[in-house]
Amino acid sequence: MSAWRGVVPTYRDRLKLPIDAPAITLLEGNTPLIPVPGISERVEAEVFLKFEGMNPTGSFKDRGMCVALSGALAEGTRTVVCASTGNTSASAAAYAARAGITCAVIIPDGNIASGKLAQALIHGATVVPVKGNFDDALSIARRLAETGEACLVNSVNPLRIEGQKTVAFEIVETLGCAPDIHCLPVGNAGNITAAWLGYTESLEYYQLDRRPAMWGAQAAGAAPIVRGAPVERPQTIATAIRIGKPASWEGAVGARDQSGGVIEAVTDSEILAAYRLLAATDGIFCEPASAAGVALLLKKAKEGAVPVGAKIVATLTGHGLKDPDRVVKEIKVPDPVDATLAAVSARIGL
Repeated sequence: MSAWRGVVPTYRDRLKLPIDAPAITLLEGNTPLIPVPGISERVEAEVFLKFEGMNPTGSFKDRGMCVALSGALAEGTRTVVCASTGNTSASAAAYAARAGITCAVIIPDGNIASGKLAQALIHGATVVPVKGNFDDALSIARRLAETGEACLVNSVNPLRIEGQKTVAFEIVETLGCAPDIHCLPVGNAGNITAAWLGYTESLEYYQLDRRPAMWGAQAAGAAPIVRGAPVERPQTIATAIRIGKPASWEGAVGARDQSGGVIEAVTDSEILAAYRLLAATDGIFCEPASAAGVALLLKKAKEGAVPVGAKIVATLTGHGLKDPDRVVKEIKVPDPVDATLAAVSARIGL
């Protein structure tokens, strides 16, 4: 078996990259598709989790970022810029470091998880917190890119979508078919847009007989697509999807409608319940926003909307260590006991 080479070397023939573009890679992609018997039993279906938290910087963003940086270098770019709630900044900073160019990230002040901020800082990015939300940060990043001094690497960059579509290729290659349903969080909406594009391109390439229904989950306090209007001050504990005006709104709606799927809201309580259930039942630790798709699946199962025996994939977009502070807020650290066998045994219940 040949060693995995990363997204660009593996799928270059299906990526809209210049022929002479270098392959900027940290060996992203090839993430596990994990069967989860605990969730499967609850929803009476065959459920798999595409754990994108196993990418090099811990999120799905790496799939698109490696392609965006490869394209940027082909064009002679020496600086990249992005707006971010965390994962994009971490990925952009890492891949810019790999490419040997500079990176600037604009973040909403006080609204980025510590694990993600640490990544952007350690990779040497210029971090600029702004007194506003993600949408304000993206507006500034767009304007900076328009000056021609930097390349914008948010998901409005089509090369980001090109890279992120490869998640569908991997799912089809692993399952030997497309799933019946694909669940995933929806924030800036590039992920659902890209996955749907990947499944569409897979129809001919893999000779598929179907594409999945796309089920997108937005946080109730940040659900502009569900409401049909931008949310001026989005609020949710799921920081990665705390976005009030998705850049890929049109693509997400297209994916929903063309697939016969849904985009619905789940509450923070439902997200956190799924977040804890995944860790306690199936041993998978994801960041809170990642659990939104699973929260929607559980919600739809309670409504009787999940076909019995269906083959379902849910994308977990980021690793739980991206936001370690959330665990401490959710689960109280136990008080210490005396350093004696009796005290420890009593605490354990032995």
